[in-house]
Amino acid sequence: MEKFGIMRKIAIASLLCIGLQNIFAQENFTKRDSLHGGLRFERTSYDVLHYDLNIKVNPDERFISGYNEIAFKAVEETNKIQVDLFENMKIDSIIFNSKKLPYKREFDAVFISFENPVLKNSQQKIRVYYSGNPIVAKRAPWDGGFVFSKDQNGKPWIGVAVQGTGASLWYPVKDSQSDEPDNGATIKIAVPNGLMDVSNGRFIGSQDLKNGYTRWDWEVKNPINNYDITANIGDYAHIHDHYKGLDLDYYVLSYNEEIAKKHFEEVKPMMDCFQSKFGNYPFPEDGYKLVETPYLGMEHQSAVAYGNNFKQGYKGSDLSGTGNGLLFDFITIHESGHEWFGNSITSKDVADMWIHESFTCYSETVFLECQFGIEKAMAYVNGLKKNVQNDKPVIGKYGVNNEGSGDMYYKGALMLNTIRSIINEDTKFWKVLLDYSNHFRHQIIETKDAVDFFNAETGMYLTPVFNQYLRYKNIPILQLRKNKKAVEYRWVTDEPDFEMPVEITANHKNFRLNASNKWQSTKFTVKNIKDVTVAQNRFYVEVQKL
Repeated sequence: MEKFGIMRKIAIASLLCIGLQNIFAQENFTKRDSLHGGLRFERTSYDVLHYDLNIKVNPDERFISGYNEIAFKAVEETNKIQVDLFENMKIDSIIFNSKKLPYKREFDAVFISFENPVLKNSQQKIRVYYSGNPIVAKRAPWDGGFVFSKDQNGKPWIGVAVQGTGASLWYPVKDSQSDEPDNGATIKIAVPNGLMDVSNGRFIGSQDLKNGYTRWDWEVKNPINNYDITANIGDYAHIHDHYKGLDLDYYVLSYNEEIAKKHFEEVKPMMDCFQSKFGNYPFPEDGYKLVETPYLGMEHQSAVAYGNNFKQGYKGSDLSGTGNGLLFDFITIHESGHEWFGNSITSKDVADMWIHESFTCYSETVFLECQFGIEKAMAYVNGLKKNVQNDKPVIGKYGVNNEGSGDMYYKGALMLNTIRSIINEDTKFWKVLLDYSNHFRHQIIETKDAVDFFNAETGMYLTPVFNQYLRYKNIPILQLRKNKKAVEYRWVTDEPDFEMPVEITANHKNFRLNASNKWQSTKFTVKNIKDVTVAQNRFYVEVQKL
């Protein structure tokens, strides 16, 4: 294996981060943003243990009512905690030890006061009763909210997707990715008789409430991030399968049962591929489900939302423009990839959502490689370049619920493919990726955790590479020029002291150059600098020939 560069002092990276934060500080964020995205004492003083959500959904009135019981452990002694619920939703009461608690609301934050301090390490429960008409999404899943629609038979068909907008849009919750309920969640949703609710985890029973509604009960054993908790309501048919020790369940509209049985056979080779590359399915206790939804899709843990109408590609088209994107159902593969990246490994702050989306976008390439070979896979990932905007940094502003650039998808995948080429040894790359997934299984991490892991496992100092692709809008520029005796080369980057190898072809031979920000010379020359080609299919870089 060819190594490059030398280890730099961590202080350099720290100073860089401070500078970037000052740049971001010039953006305009509101008090509401900081209340949603920040980690003040009222949030960090307690650790959520379990959610017990019990609500009724009235499709005609688009109205929900019920409660969420939050079990938690006090990390520090406190007499006040923050829970979140969108301000358009009414809080009916908050009950603690059979007594009502006082609270104050500020935007979507609910500050709950206790009569006596909650002692450190004590375990408690509060029950928040609430009701209201949740926000209806205009274009789910790109904006958050409920989707109230009808199926082809005129029956209600309802879904909810709130990633980015916030789970507190529809239920009281500690609305931060920094804390998942350690002991999972119970989700009980009552819907009109004749309909079914499908939520996360295992089905544990239904109950006719004798009031025109039936309650459907689901239980999640594993930790789950709050935007993954979901409700899917419709006239569903249930398809059950079992594959290599894993339960596979599909819930589709009743008239789509036969087409779904055939179409979802793709899940089996997907599971073979992803488990070989990323480790065992992260939530076997909760099973794996695909649930047909009236919106395109979302990575709801153990209840993946599927709305691609049983088509190949992305709504029948190919995001890469190569034709290879039509070899698989984009929603099945991408959203299921999130079970490993986003659901099992979750970013502490939404500013680091590349931890979810970059790896998951690359999982599409991984699946293609497993099924159809490396040539089609590499053509696909390079075809995604046309979708990259390079408009702003991939990493957003911390503490204000800011996701950063949508380039976290395609640019992030191309960055990982570049790192694969930097490592230059596929056996090692796949081991690093597998070990990364297993090491951080069921954990909440930050960018530094991911970068430090790749540095340690590769024996390379990849921090400048991650920084350039994630913290700046520009990609590295490789400048080439010719002098009388050699070809000269260097990187032009925003990141200081940048080093990264790159491969070129000259005089019908391949060369690997360990380039830096300083001009260096090769031991060969060429007749014309235009005769030098750069392996841009393996390294996502810009090339300037001077």
